[in-house]
Amino acid sequence: MMDFGPLWLSAQLALVTTAILIILGAPLAWWLSQTRSRWQPVVQAIVAMPIVLPPTVLGFYLLIVLGPNGAIGSWWVKLTGDTLTFSFTGLVIASCIYSLPFAVQPMQNAFESLSKRNLEAAWTLGASKLDAFFSVAVPLSIRGFVSAIVLAFAHTLGEFGVVLMVGGNIPGETRVVSIAIYDHVETLDYASAHQLSLALIVFAFVTLFSMFLINRRWQAR
Repeated sequence: MMDFGPLWLSAQLALVTTAILIILGAPLAWWLSQTRSRWQPVVQAIVAMPIVLPPTVLGFYLLIVLGPNGAIGSWWVKLTGDTLTFSFTGLVIASCIYSLPFAVQPMQNAFESLSKRNLEAAWTLGASKLDAFFSVAVPLSIRGFVSAIVLAFAHTLGEFGVVLMVGGNIPGETRVVSIAIYDHVETLDYASAHQLSLALIVFAFVTLFSMFLINRRWQAR
C-alpha cells in the first residue's frame, strides 16, 4: 500500500512555498522588469543562481546559515527555542530560495511584455503606481502568474538535494516524497519506490500539460 505521508508533506511544502514566492516574488519581478538601475543585472543573476548551482552546494550553505550557529539559525533558536535545520520551517525557507527563479522569471517576462500605454493611461486617470500595479499590471500578466505558480509548485515538489541537506529524513516532519523514494531504493523496496515515482511522473505530466493547454487557449483568443 502506498505511503501517502511523504506525498501529503510534499504537497504542503509546495503549497506554502508557492504562496510565499508569489507574494514576495511579484514585487521583485516587477522591479526587475521596470528598473534601469545598474544593480538590476546583479539582482537578476542572484535570483537565477539556483538554476545553475548544484542543489547540494546551495543546501550546504543553507545548512550553515540556518544551523544553530548560523547567522539566521542562531537568531531563530533564541526567538523560538527550536532549530531551523531539520524542520518543516527550514524546508520552506530552503525551498523558497531554491524555487525562486521558477516563480520570478515567468512573472518578470509577463511584466516586460506589458504595453506602457496601459500603465500610462492608469496614471493619467489618477491611479497611483501601487494601484496601477494591482489594477492593470497584475490582471494583464495573469499568464505569467499561472506559469509561476505551476513551475514553482512542481519544482518544489520534486526537489531532492536541498531538502536532504537542510531537512534530512524525519518521518512526518521533513521526509518529503523525493527523500522517501531514495530511502525505498536504499532499502531495496523497489515496489514502494515505483509507486511514489509513478505518482510524481503522472503529476508532472498533468501539471505541464494543463499549463501548456491553458497558454495555448489564451494565445488563441
